[in-house]
Amino acid sequence: RICVITLAEAHPLLQTGKTIKNINYQISANCSRLQNKVSGKSKRTCLFVFQMQGAQFLTELAPLCRISSSDGEEYTIYSCIRGRLIEVNENILSNPALLQEKPSTEGYIAVVLPKFEESKSITQGLLTQKEYEEVLLKRRSSAS
Repeated sequence: RICVITLAEAHPLLQTGKTIKNINYQISANCSRLQNKVSGKSKRTCLFVFQMQGAQFLTELAPLCRISSSDGEEYTIYSCIRGRLIEVNENILSNPALLQEKPSTEGYIAVVLPKFEESKSITQGLLTQKEYEEVLLKRRSSAS
């Protein structure tokens, strides 16, 4: 039920020749994703119930971080789902190459917990790996 936010394999930062210079979780003067401090516990009933305090609430369009590359480009990475920010990956701050070398494992950006009642509709709207590859093929062929 948790969502791990990573860079898509087609993201420009994962294309050859790009070097990540900086990752910034400071979204605005008053909002830093690094200040997200989650505390709470889970209880076991017929379902897992999480009682969290301090977790920042995100909408689909909420920025998670900004990533600068050595060629001067800056990319804003958005949550893409509604839910509570459980954690950000502080390891990529000291080792930004993880985003490129291990984007779907150690190079993740954040972990988001959607509302329980919304989690089913979120997963139903996801693409399979094959569907994603077909979208990329269509995108590349239309760009040619």
